[in-house]
Amino acid sequence: MRRTRIVATLGPASDSDAVILDLAAAGVDVFRLSMAHGDIPSGIERLRRVRALAPDLAIMVDIPGPKIRAGSFGTAPVQLETGDSVELVEAMGESSTAARIAVERKDVLSLLRAGDKIHIGDGGVSLEVVAPGSTARAIVSAGGSVTGKPGLSLPTSILHDRLPTAEDRARLEALRGEAFEILAVSFVRSAFDIVSTRTVLSRDDVMIMAKIETAEGVTNLDEIIAVSDAIMVARGDLGVRMPIEEVPHLQKDIVRHGIRYARPVVVATQMLESMTHAQVPTRAEVTDVANAVLDGASAVMLSGETAIGDDPVGTVTTMDRIVRRAEESFDYATWGGSLGVQQIGAGTESTRITAAITGAAWRAAMEEKAVAIVACTRSGLTARAISRFRPPMPIVAITPSEATARQLHGSWGVQEIYLSPATDIDDLCDFAVTQMKLSGTAKPGDAVVVMAGSASGGASITDTVRMVMVS
Repeated sequence: MRRTRIVATLGPASDSDAVILDLAAAGVDVFRLSMAHGDIPSGIERLRRVRALAPDLAIMVDIPGPKIRAGSFGTAPVQLETGDSVELVEAMGESSTAARIAVERKDVLSLLRAGDKIHIGDGGVSLEVVAPGSTARAIVSAGGSVTGKPGLSLPTSILHDRLPTAEDRARLEALRGEAFEILAVSFVRSAFDIVSTRTVLSRDDVMIMAKIETAEGVTNLDEIIAVSDAIMVARGDLGVRMPIEEVPHLQKDIVRHGIRYARPVVVATQMLESMTHAQVPTRAEVTDVANAVLDGASAVMLSGETAIGDDPVGTVTTMDRIVRRAEESFDYATWGGSLGVQQIGAGTESTRITAAITGAAWRAAMEEKAVAIVACTRSGLTARAISRFRPPMPIVAITPSEATARQLHGSWGVQEIYLSPATDIDDLCDFAVTQMKLSGTAKPGDAVVVMAGSASGGASITDTVRMVMVS
């Protein structure tokens, strides 16, 4: 089975029940729902509908943070030619044209200075401010076509929003009682942004994912990882806020760093961008996806390709093929040993013990060529902790929590997930081996490594690893 997960963004092209079901069948593990478009009630309605259609998969809700968007250019591409003059106006709900762009944010244009750069979307189209003011004028410095309501990347020096923004607070309050597994937080710049967002949401059963897409986020990566449950390399905004030549190296560093701490890391933006309208990806895109897999990414994400693309299901099928082939070349033998000794959390007794036990389980499984590693887990931490070693054998999770089971669909290598209320380690071992035999993963004489909490250690600490020979 494929170990690296696929995240697919839902949008106008994939909003029907039939397409959502087809995407799940094609291999989607996590559905991403952006709250940047539309009102809160429609976002909640879509969330509930996706949960009903895909009850076993994970749902990621993405809140936009201080994202600034242009008024809609419409569905047909609008061409901005290099050298053209463009008027920028502060306006909400108005459309944009090649000559006049509506900026849906108050009191930002007057903060611009002559010479400032404004990037549209993922930076393919850029403007240079020549006359700032409440109504500003700019020259197109890099032309191209735009559609829909693209984001506008303004200089970070004029943006001082603390997270969550007032708009995001309203979204979080509406989401508090809804069934979803991951909350992606945009434009995270410090640990404070994650801590304050978690406080407002007030949910222990939702993983908080920090999107790294600013220079401040890169600088404060250590402190952000320490308080986050997952990380996203959001290459779109990262690529316009950092030198473009730095992005591949930042991606590798962020992926490696997050995984050392048992945080699932998603690589996102323009992975198969050409497939928004083309039937096949470019060779460069195929190489990009494969390299993300070889870098150890937990998941790869599709954005516009599945949200507004011509063939969302075909794009997922293509992504699945590329990932499977890349996994055949992954260096499982040396990855785990190269991680070194590393904490997996904030250094509490529970996380220190879990880190030590999962390290021992990985070494035992590798030395004895176990056919599977079983993680008995309530929160999912034990499964994610063993996942960071990227073992070649399947990781099987046993949990009493349906929410945890869905969350683990976003974790690398967790190939089978079983629900069980058992807590006694002997019962868990018997249950695990029985399931392995029924699924065909294990046969008599095979070794299975099982991790669980002992009666003395308590349910919150994984303190026991056991090698079980299948009879």
